[in-house]
Amino acid sequence: MARAGLTAERLTEAAADLADEVGFENVTVSALARRFGVKDASLYSHIRNAHDLRVRLAVLALAELADRVAAAIGGRSGKDALVAFAGAYRAYAREHPGRYTATQLALDPDTAATSAAGRHAELTRALLRGYDLWEPDQTDAVRLLHSTFHGYVSLERAGAFHSHPRGVEASWTRALDALDSVLRAWPAP
Repeated sequence: MARAGLTAERLTEAAADLADEVGFENVTVSALARRFGVKDASLYSHIRNAHDLRVRLAVLALAELADRVAAAIGGRSGKDALVAFAGAYRAYAREHPGRYTATQLALDPDTAATSAAGRHAELTRALLRGYDLWEPDQTDAVRLLHSTFHGYVSLERAGAFHSHPRGVEASWTRALDALDSVLRAWPAP
């Protein structure tokens, strides 16, 4: 009989909730076992180890983020899609800080290819097709967007922007305006 109704999916969801509460770096097999009121060993019939748990959490978070971005950008293109994508990304990071941190976990190539990590990349590429960007420029633009979004979100979460009188929202809007301008006028090689 499965104790406490444990399944790999239930453990992953609980780990995601725990990550949002205490931080991704504090999600351990022991902490998860305590949450269910069981011994650590009870979890190992559902997950291989702590790394497996973290990978499962990252895959879940990437799927949630991809779902949110897909819903936000549906039927949009150009700057409207860019703003919707960025807004969904930022909102997810704000609402689910531990899960967002999990999205940054380096996945092995097979896991990345078969998980929502690939879907998230394709959503970004779809956004860039609205700017008429194709390879190799598309890869450079994907990196630019993700660096900007992740950098802004990370600095904002750390409180780095709050000591300046310029409002964080005003800077976010201007950053998106600048990205739109860069994408529309992407330089030729």
